[in-house]
Amino acid sequence: MGHAKWIGIDAGSTTCKAVAVGEDGALAAWRIEPAHPVIEDQAARLVEELRSEAGAGAELPVVATGYGRKLVRCASRNITEITCHARGVFRALGQPGMLVDIGGQDTKVIVIGAGGRALDFMMNDKCAAGTGRFLEHSAARLSVAIEDLGPRALASTGEESISSTCTVFAESEIISLVAHGAKVDAILLGLHRSLISRVVAMVHSVGLRTPLMLSGGVAKNPAARAMLEQATGQTVHLPEYPQLMGAYGAALVGLESGAGAADKQA
Repeated sequence: MGHAKWIGIDAGSTTCKAVAVGEDGALAAWRIEPAHPVIEDQAARLVEELRSEAGAGAELPVVATGYGRKLVRCASRNITEITCHARGVFRALGQPGMLVDIGGQDTKVIVIGAGGRALDFMMNDKCAAGTGRFLEHSAARLSVAIEDLGPRALASTGEESISSTCTVFAESEIISLVAHGAKVDAILLGLHRSLISRVVAMVHSVGLRTPLMLSGGVAKNPAARAMLEQATGQTVHLPEYPQLMGAYGAALVGLESGAGAADKQA
């Protein structure tokens, strides 16, 4: 693992991510797991695994971010996701611009300035439409594996329109389409189109900046990336580890600030 200096943990609503960075800020090691109901226990275990791997014991300090950041008892600081995602993706891709982070329970659009500072943002955390949960729920209804959603949507020769911007109402549309013999892949294409339309509305509300960057679990979905490019007319850039950007940014903030154990607030 090398000489790790800081740990960042992103206690998300659907996954929990922990990363360790070296003195130069390079990503040294990481863990990613489905989120457990008892966030503090899961976070503590992941942190201990990274500390053990680094041979640093309790000396390796922690900064937390994400949905459950205030429950990470071993963290010396907790910082908002906006700050951490901006800092992480700036370091990963080496440029300012606009980040779209599509997570399980929320979507963030962040304008990133020099040094990885968040200049403006919009966040959708009140409705599942426009988030990964929208696709996950639909996949379950159609009995399609999550990893197959994007490839099957892109391979479709037809498209079924999904007009609802609410996950519950979209499910009713899916049921009706299936009952009328619509092809599953065509429904999937329509679902992706519906999700990306919500995301693009957020992008234009904030004001499109380039380059356009994408992170979060949905970034691994090729249809989501392709449709975002099509809808914005911009090339979409992905970091190597799109799901780790929040945790990575948290570790970088800790490394650069040298936060002490007495500093509990962001």
